[in-house]
Amino acid sequence: MLPVTAIGTPLIQLDTVDSSNNYAMGQMQAQLAEHGTAWLAAHQTDGKGQRGKLWQDAAGHNIILSTVIVPSTLTIGEQFFLSVAVALACRDLFSYYALHDTCIKWPNDLYWKDRKAGGILIENILQGSDWKYAIVGIGLNINQTAFDSALQNPVSLLQITGRKYDLHKLAIELCAYIEKRWQQILKGERAALLSEYNQHLYKRNEIAKLRKESAVIEARVVGVNEIGELLVDTGTLTSIPFGEVTWVI
Repeated sequence: MLPVTAIGTPLIQLDTVDSSNNYAMGQMQAQLAEHGTAWLAAHQTDGKGQRGKLWQDAAGHNIILSTVIVPSTLTIGEQFFLSVAVALACRDLFSYYALHDTCIKWPNDLYWKDRKAGGILIENILQGSDWKYAIVGIGLNINQTAFDSALQNPVSLLQITGRKYDLHKLAIELCAYIEKRWQQILKGERAALLSEYNQHLYKRNEIAKLRKESAVIEARVVGVNEIGELLVDTGTLTSIPFGEVTWVI
């Protein structure tokens, strides 16, 4: 039976947590949450990013949201489509207010022009060949104006538009966008989702610099395939799995 709870129902407000994803994981393990349950944290003390990096935030200024997705009919081999759907949902929200120049930087960042506006961390819980559930963590820069100098290129919605935003209202809107994109997956619209993802891909059809170990590669970004590999043209079409390269900005 497919889960019937809409994503963001309920949406639970948290004050300070170590990590909203850790909190969500604990709630699922304690059987205190289900598909669609979401948590909006005012502040994280130990937020998680990709590859073990920290996600830093100013308390009460940004969207720090985690939600549970139960994949139902999806297989382990279709994990990337959840990433596609969530990335598009984040872009849906951000671009509604920022208007132009919002894009998806492979594999897990939201960008406005050449500046980082947010990040996504999806933690998949597998049991053998069964994809039990996913914890989807999202951080979006909304009302923050001062950032750690160690961060290379951050930007917030406030900096772009000059407006302050109601974080709870935006979180509800974000959950609605995730629900809309999730329903597209359930309806089998995977090709359309991937096409739209590639339409909004950062540096698509441009020359980008990518670092692989100690070498820097210059290549034209072509797109991303259905298993989440970055496709680049270096004279020949090359597919790059997640984790093999980093962007040189």
